[in-house]
Amino acid sequence: MLRLPLHLPLHRPTEDLMQIGDLAREAGKTVRAIHLYEELGLLAPAARSKGRFRLYGAEALTRIRWIAKLQEMGFSLGDIQTIVREGAHASGAPDAMKRMREVYARQLERTREQRRRLEALEHELSASLQYLDTCDVCDPQRLVSACECCDLHDKETDVPELVLGY
Repeated sequence: MLRLPLHLPLHRPTEDLMQIGDLAREAGKTVRAIHLYEELGLLAPAARSKGRFRLYGAEALTRIRWIAKLQEMGFSLGDIQTIVREGAHASGAPDAMKRMREVYARQLERTREQRRRLEALEHELSASLQYLDTCDVCDPQRLVSACECCDLHDKETDVPELVLGY
């Protein structure tokens, strides 16, 4: 199992730390999710209480928010685990940041491509709604099959594929 290196003082004051339930509540995650992050080596407690409870610092909250943002971008926990593992094997901070930059650059291009596809879909939906806005004046006895050659629409207007496909 991958363990994150913890660069924390050995005698960190426990009043600066929070228990797992408080961390989960603060992060908007479940305790089970935090345990999973630990199992995957994505997160590690900063210390343990006298009762052996896991204790976390503010950096854990930052890490959980980072994980959530990566998941929002489409990365799986396995992908994130790989990113963390590769960062741990970097030859130094510049190498680690270079690797992270490459990951973010690839994801930015994917995001831009997805946005282009969504914009095209938005245009298609808008055109379809505009086309369908005239259908409420159509004769109710008319067959749906007649819609693709409807005489209520301008002949110059292409029937959107979302209408044709129906």
